[in-house]
Amino acid sequence: RIMRPDDANVAGNVHGGTILKMIEEAGAIISTRHCNSQAGEPCVAALARVERTDFLSPVCIGEVANVSAEITYTSRHSVEVQVNVMSENILTGAKKVTNKATLWYVPLSLKNVNKVLEVPPIQYARQEQEDEGKKRYEEQKLDRLETKQRNGDVILPVINPEPHTVGYSQSSLIHLVGPSDCTLLGFVHGGVTMKLMDEVAGIVAARHCKTNIVTASVDAINFHEKIKKGSVITVSGRMTFTSNKSMEIEVFVDADPFVDESRERYRAVSAFFTYVSLSKEGKPLPVPQLLTETEDEKRRFEEGKGRYLQTKAKRQAQMQQAARQ
Repeated sequence: RIMRPDDANVAGNVHGGTILKMIEEAGAIISTRHCNSQAGEPCVAALARVERTDFLSPVCIGEVANVSAEITYTSRHSVEVQVNVMSENILTGAKKVTNKATLWYVPLSLKNVNKVLEVPPIQYARQEQEDEGKKRYEEQKLDRLETKQRNGDVILPVINPEPHTVGYSQSSLIHLVGPSDCTLLGFVHGGVTMKLMDEVAGIVAARHCKTNIVTASVDAINFHEKIKKGSVITVSGRMTFTSNKSMEIEVFVDADPFVDESRERYRAVSAFFTYVSLSKEGKPLPVPQLLTETEDEKRRFEEGKGRYLQTKAKRQAQMQQAARQ
């Protein structure tokens, strides 16, 4: 679809959250279509996880975004979808790949939202494709479990925080889940949640830098539990790490199903977003160093530094491999 002014961020490019929402919609369509391709109980595919997503190039207002999705692996109860986003300047015909993402879905019964159905298998061109897919499946399953186990943190307000501290830039957004946010089963679309998370992360980054900021990448987004219609969700973000030119922001979503008194507030989604600071001309700017004050903040900083170095090493290895080819 063509990108319009209401898709724009403050810099005039398409909002990163809008791109994430489009990616999720494409994944949901193809997964739901596949899971209903054989006779059986009708279902809707629900987003369980988004692997690391890099924003390779900005999408501009007036360009056409083409989102394509392909199923690359199926386990007994989940579907892996690879999604590519390409932008096209319809005046010049120039095209470029802007995003690549991997998403995991599970099919939920239309009759019982808590019932996970079996996924029809796909045919692989080579045995290696199935083996590689199974390896990715096991890795994401383990990471989801580890992430859920460390999800006890909460963000508390800080009185008169100093600039460039964690408390100075942290931010929260409260949203009442309405019908337009939800699937046929009455729980929130994953793309809606990701768009809200990107907005909060962007506020944190802008508060820290006081400059124009853009989404550079999103680390794995884990959807731990469904969020039902009528819930109040709190989307919270805090700075965890800064390098010379990038910022890592932890974002999590807590749901309060206040219409269901039997259920207490719970952690529904968690992820790490990476932002960069840009000048008015779109050139990268240095990022102010994050000032850590508590032992927990220092620990999170070192963990973020580890993720940053790991990603940097992986990117360099990919560039070297591409150069050899």
